[in-house]
Amino acid sequence: MAVIADRCPEIEVTVVDLNQARIDAWNDADLSRLPVYEPGLDAVVGRARGRNLQFSTAVEESIAAADMVFISVNTPTKTKGLGAGQASDLRWVEACARTVAEAATGHTIVVEKSTLPVRTAAAIQTILEAAQRDDRGRSFTVLSNPEFLAEGTAIGDLEAPDRVLIGGDDAGSIDALAQIYGNWVPAERILRTNLWSSELSKLTANAFLAQRISSINSIAAFCEATGADVREVARAIGTDSRIGPKFLQAGPGFGGSCFQKDILNLVYLCRHFGLPEVADYWESVVALNTWQQHRISRLVVEKLFGTVTGKRLAVLGFAFKADTNDTREAPAIRICRDLLEEGAQLAIHDPKVSSTQIARDLQIEASPHTDALSGTGNWAMADTIEQAVVGADAVLILTEWTHYRSLNWQALGDLMRRPAWVFDARAVADPQQVKASGLNLWRVGDGEG
Repeated sequence: MAVIADRCPEIEVTVVDLNQARIDAWNDADLSRLPVYEPGLDAVVGRARGRNLQFSTAVEESIAAADMVFISVNTPTKTKGLGAGQASDLRWVEACARTVAEAATGHTIVVEKSTLPVRTAAAIQTILEAAQRDDRGRSFTVLSNPEFLAEGTAIGDLEAPDRVLIGGDDAGSIDALAQIYGNWVPAERILRTNLWSSELSKLTANAFLAQRISSINSIAAFCEATGADVREVARAIGTDSRIGPKFLQAGPGFGGSCFQKDILNLVYLCRHFGLPEVADYWESVVALNTWQQHRISRLVVEKLFGTVTGKRLAVLGFAFKADTNDTREAPAIRICRDLLEEGAQLAIHDPKVSSTQIARDLQIEASPHTDALSGTGNWAMADTIEQAVVGADAVLILTEWTHYRSLNWQALGDLMRRPAWVFDARAVADPQQVKASGLNLWRVGDGEG
């Protein structure tokens, strides 16, 4: 919405939320305090906010004044009930649809921006059509307009998208939305489909990207067993024009708000429509991702003489990827939980993730390190990398933050307890420098590790 406001100064954009604290953060004069960290977002908000971009808790009033309403709420995986563990929880989507049905005036175009199961638009349409039957002269059309941006590069992805996808049945409404994007997106990149194809395209895109990550991580494990180097393999196959080089970086697995959730939703839908073999195929992508994370934590334990009880481990990076403070489904969560279960004492450093968020994800409050042999795992936040590694038996690099690529390993190694290890799950450290400092090194996908 900020990018639309920035690129279309003649369009009034109002972002609404029921959470007053969050809206206050969006309106904070200090742009460094925005509730979402995304490179470049502060500049975009700074240009448009107060001009044609507003943030408000006046939900009904804003809907009543709008010609177009974007539904952009969370759609997490259900934790209980029918489809628990796989199906999407659509309670907030339905709540939004009902609020729009009650508050809208005149003709309103309702746009799905959230990632939704196929045919969710039918439920939204049913709710809105019921509202049309009153005597208030209102009408609605529903469009699907999924986003394909990636956290960390979201602003660039929006400003120069590979494609904009608009699905719907009403040509006039599709044209209205296409005209907005047409202010900065070339016409040939604006794709029109029916509603169901648009919804499925988002799920499919995320499933294919996640599948590439699980595929290269499976080969990384094979490389470690055979003496090959997964980066050389990735470079070799990435030069094949039929494959391409993207999403072939081995690591601790995928995370974020979309990949696992969307694949599990796809699995649920495939089983619902009587396609168990298809469901099993996509479910294996998630299973291998989980296996990769458990494999890394087991490997740490094995390398450290079969036990990490009471040992200090420095964890560098907790966000699911660099340039974001998002920890949803972050690989670090599962790896750290495994190590805590083994009795490790973790010192966690991340430049953007708060200790409050880490405590929420690990479901354990931070605490001072206790008796080394108590067998109770605990963790504490480290303000600096040096603070994290002091006395540590190992360093784990779990997020590919830029400054983790150029660390002074000689200086860091002098702070650690020998023999010490570096477990580079992102392959960002310089192997020669690590080894020259007298540290043992394991790199994901490196057969010499």
